[in-house]
Amino acid sequence: MNEWLDELSDLTVAAEPVVVVTVAGIRGSAPREIGAKMLVTKTDTLGTIGGGQLEYQCSRIAFGMLDAAGSPLLRSFPLGASMGQCCGGVVEVLFEPLASGVPSWLRELQALHYRREAAVVVTRLGQNSGKWVVTADEVFGPFANDLPNNIVDQARRLLHSRGSAVCADDCFFEPVVASDFNIAVFGAGHVGTAVVRVLSSLDCNLRWIDSRRGVFRQMPANVRVIETAEPALEVAALPPGSCFLVMTHSHALDFEICDRILRRRDAAYCGLIGSHTKRRRFEKRYRALGMPAADLEQLACPIGVDGIRGKKPAEIAVSTAAEVLRAHERAVARSATAYPDNVHPLKS
Repeated sequence: MNEWLDELSDLTVAAEPVVVVTVAGIRGSAPREIGAKMLVTKTDTLGTIGGGQLEYQCSRIAFGMLDAAGSPLLRSFPLGASMGQCCGGVVEVLFEPLASGVPSWLRELQALHYRREAAVVVTRLGQNSGKWVVTADEVFGPFANDLPNNIVDQARRLLHSRGSAVCADDCFFEPVVASDFNIAVFGAGHVGTAVVRVLSSLDCNLRWIDSRRGVFRQMPANVRVIETAEPALEVAALPPGSCFLVMTHSHALDFEICDRILRRRDAAYCGLIGSHTKRRRFEKRYRALGMPAADLEQLACPIGVDGIRGKKPAEIAVSTAAEVLRAHERAVARSATAYPDNVHPLKS
């Protein structure tokens, strides 16, 4: 998730010294992925790079850099007995002190992110340190022409392939893109509210849809609420590969919404709240309308991962969120592309 952009902007606007701590490389097993961040100030730590001794040691190092105006520092941490952790891997961590004002790269990156325009942040390590923001057709930085063409090309290839953050050629390439994890939740009852509460903590674009007036009472900040007399029409507004959860107050409405989702044939997940009996009734009616068996197989009903039998809204929400996340990750794995040959994860 990219909340760190707003948090870092607020800190720098307030002229509060901060060190940005980023997982820049991994060999073997590690508690967090490349690109995970935390922000360290004199009074607080925002975000996490995995907890435990790794985070504790990195927090101490960052705290000691708060009044510095030095270059980025890249350090290696073996996660073995000396660190009191048993992951067994090696984590490369990038420390970046920001001691005065809002850096230009952050202003540009935040503006691009608000416009949902993808970019890659390039941090040069070593003596020729610096930070640039590269988009598909522009380069932003204090001296944009100082970034060699081969590095700009690498950043754009990474942007095109939608790859993860990587270290290559003494640079750290960090894509900052809007999430492509799209979810629509139909229904704002007790279960729908609990589901949205859980899903809203994920890095996703979440639409919450209901036909009833005044039903939305608790709205997470990153959720788009849609109150409409025709909820089924909202199915067409979601891009291919989206996840859908249908849990309205009306079986007839559930039937219409699911019909539209299944006939799209491009959903990563179509979940319908209800029992096996409800599923059989819906399937019988869909077959009578000529829906192919392959389309019916897309329907997940009952919803939730196997083995969780609780019926409380919070229990259903946790189980359902896990199933949605699993479906999304499977869809991502199917469409994943390889890194370009000369842009690769940190090698051992």
